[in-house]
Amino acid sequence: MRRRPDMAQITLKNLAHSYLAHPRSEADYALKEMDHVWQDGGAYALLGSSGCGKTTLLNIISGLLTPSHGRVLFGDRDVTAAPTAERNIAQVFQFPVVYDTMTVRDNLAFPLKNRGKDAAYIKARVDQIARMIGMEARLDRKAQGLTADAKQKISLGRGMVREDVNAILFDEPLTVIDPHMKWELRTQLKQLHRQFGHTMIYVTHDQTEALTFAQKVVVMYEGRVVQMGTPEELFEKPAHTFVGYFIGSPGMNFLDAEVRGDRALLPGGEVVALGAHYAPAAGRVQIGIRPEHATLVAGGGLPLTIRRIEDVGRHRLVRGEVTGLPLNVVMPEGMPVDGLPQVAFAPDKINVYADDWRVAPEREGAA
Repeated sequence: MRRRPDMAQITLKNLAHSYLAHPRSEADYALKEMDHVWQDGGAYALLGSSGCGKTTLLNIISGLLTPSHGRVLFGDRDVTAAPTAERNIAQVFQFPVVYDTMTVRDNLAFPLKNRGKDAAYIKARVDQIARMIGMEARLDRKAQGLTADAKQKISLGRGMVREDVNAILFDEPLTVIDPHMKWELRTQLKQLHRQFGHTMIYVTHDQTEALTFAQKVVVMYEGRVVQMGTPEELFEKPAHTFVGYFIGSPGMNFLDAEVRGDRALLPGGEVVALGAHYAPAAGRVQIGIRPEHATLVAGGGLPLTIRRIEDVGRHRLVRGEVTGLPLNVVMPEGMPVDGLPQVAFAPDKINVYADDWRVAPEREGAA
């Protein structure tokens, strides 16, 4: 990876934002107070459902929005009040922003010409980016008249054409791109990151985009960062029930329970063995298990009422109920379902939650 001296760690300190002039409570804040660090040269995805604060946070980092309180630092420099132009970042928006009267080549070259780069360097760099976005054959065409997805590829290319930026910020940039090209462009973005080491922050509501692009995924829920972790960490140990529900297809199963040491007692009196020992927890307590870590069995498990079975190709999805609560089980293709009226959980894959937050075990292994 090529490293540049101008790269900077991005730090958010006591950051919060409300669109109201006089917010009176936490509920009035689109972004709840947070402290967060984006490591120099990292590839991040900001993931969450619509309205959770992803774009607000991205616009604060880019300088399009000044936070209600808190600070934004690039390295040691406080840029909270600095305009976008002084932050040395590139931003790609959800919908294409191109100059229709310019050719594709001139659109891509615009950021470099603005900075007085040498003509030979501009040509080489534009040709490289055009190959990456599949626009080599249309470099000398005017942007006017191109399809929305072709224009968005130009926007992506213009955002990536500079090698000297502190960070590249992407706000749901593949919304208008066809599915096959989405995969190709995500692959190219990862290659660009490996080659140049830009700090990249990629906003999306699509878990596939987030998990395939990022080294670390930042999950947001109701204006708050609830977890930052690798795709594996989000899948195996969701820090919040929203992460468990939002990541995975289908998401994590949650069952109300009373946890007693290394056992969970379900409402119907059934007992589930846990892979660790837990202290008593207050509030609403639940156990969480991925559908992939549940198995249909003939005996020794929990009674399961099967409502329907969906064949999704590589596996079958069994949708049923345990003690009246919905439960999904992923069964490998070809594995029989008939004659398996119970379900068992892998104890070491069960997570415990109290009021939606994951509870750390006192010690691993059964007591």
